[in-house]
Amino acid sequence: MASQAADPGPGDPETDSPAPLSADLRTDTRRVIPGHHDVVVAEAARVIGGPSGAHAAIGRSRHWTPIRVLFLLALCTLALGWFGKAGCLQQEAVVTGPDGATTLELDRSDQRQFTDLCYSDVIALYGAERLDKGAFPYRTYWFEDDGNGETIKRYMEYPVITGMYMYVVAKGAQAWSWAMEHWGVPGALESVLFFDLAALGLVLFWLVTIWATALTARARIWAAWVAAVSPLVIVHAFTNFDAIATAMLAVAMLCWARRRPWLAGVFIGLGAAAKFYPVLLLVVLFLLCLRSGRLRTFAQTAIAAVVTWLVVNLPILTLYPRGWYEFFRLNSERGADSDSLLRLAAKAVGTTWDVPILNIVSFGLMILLVIGIAVLALAAPTRPRVAQLMFLLVAGFLLLNKVWSPQYSLWLVPLAVLAIPHTRLLLAWMAVDALVWIPRMSLYIDPSRRWLPQEWFTAIIVIRALFVIVLCVIVIWQILRPEEDLMRRDGEGNILDDPAGGVLDGASDRIGAHRPRVAPNGVPLPTG
Repeated sequence: MASQAADPGPGDPETDSPAPLSADLRTDTRRVIPGHHDVVVAEAARVIGGPSGAHAAIGRSRHWTPIRVLFLLALCTLALGWFGKAGCLQQEAVVTGPDGATTLELDRSDQRQFTDLCYSDVIALYGAERLDKGAFPYRTYWFEDDGNGETIKRYMEYPVITGMYMYVVAKGAQAWSWAMEHWGVPGALESVLFFDLAALGLVLFWLVTIWATALTARARIWAAWVAAVSPLVIVHAFTNFDAIATAMLAVAMLCWARRRPWLAGVFIGLGAAAKFYPVLLLVVLFLLCLRSGRLRTFAQTAIAAVVTWLVVNLPILTLYPRGWYEFFRLNSERGADSDSLLRLAAKAVGTTWDVPILNIVSFGLMILLVIGIAVLALAAPTRPRVAQLMFLLVAGFLLLNKVWSPQYSLWLVPLAVLAIPHTRLLLAWMAVDALVWIPRMSLYIDPSRRWLPQEWFTAIIVIRALFVIVLCVIVIWQILRPEEDLMRRDGEGNILDDPAGGVLDGASDRIGAHRPRVAPNGVPLPTG
């Protein structure tokens, strides 16, 4: 590594560099080095010789930059995720006629998709959403039993960006199948091709999530390594299409951190058109901008978000209103999911939820959550960071909502590494959350073959909820005691306000501040 000192000139064997010094001798002294501050990384670094030395030139590598290393870690984790789903891509020859003719089908013998823990909505939705028919989503409909003996008319159940992504990937799989038949290119079942092409796109979306999260962390760019190697990514990166929304939200937060509110709004709108939860960032930004008197900047973001969402949705809404509304209809009519705490609460008292009452209770709890976060945002002695409030809001939404599908936990991963710089705690939560998949898959296996009783699933759901609650308590504690928030310090010990705050970073408070804003060392922060 190049020396950090100036060239002393030739002839001094004790100070001469063994190689010509770089023309640029700057080092990134403000970057937080995980090998120096993270116990987990410091222990793992022993395999490669230990943490970087005191005189290492940080930030000058042309090849192994942090982003490239993070991409490598993420790709290794995503590869494990793909292999975890590969069991459900196995094919078998099935006899289809008296003449012994066979056709290839997915191997579902012995409930493979559940016993091998490889189930993926991506595979199932190719046929369930009629994508295999080549018809356009939101226009195409079909009839199915609603479970109560009635037949209902169904459409594509996903928001527009996710639905159109599925449609484009399906067309790609069908084109590949055509090329296989006519040109002899290697191929497979269309459903397998659909999964592989969809997974390739989801890989790119998750890499965008890692990239944007790392850059948003600024001095703590390496914090994103926890998201890159998360056990939740191994289990759920390809369970559904949630990586699209995580990428949009992560880029929106990066744009806000880079003081580009209009562009942040564009990506919030795109994220809300893929999965509705990114719109929660508008709630967080409103509260923080209200406290700092930056409502004009917030208005730019909100307007851009609404306009973008309308531009994406209006064509489908205008042409196929029934199909467009299916996402909202389905979510309003579905009951409490088996993973939700509301379902466990009803089961504990020996009852079941009436759906209209359940919707009112869930909505009411969400209103109370927003009110509580608003009080915290306006009354905290130091203005909370964007990532802190966003984590609390999304985590509270999952805890109080009537649906917590297993892959929804991916939403929290990039937010958690920006809000909570405690590696061991984050990895412990992610491991427990990933393990939920095992007893959940057991629920779908025939009772005579089921390997775990229902009580195991209930227990791990409660443990996961307790972990998330503990994370929320830590975030609230560090909001009230900012001197304990490690994200407010860089590698030199300098005091930071909010690295992801954008126009909020270093801004003065206009309302809601009952005490002067203080830095982690107790010194009042500059205003303006």
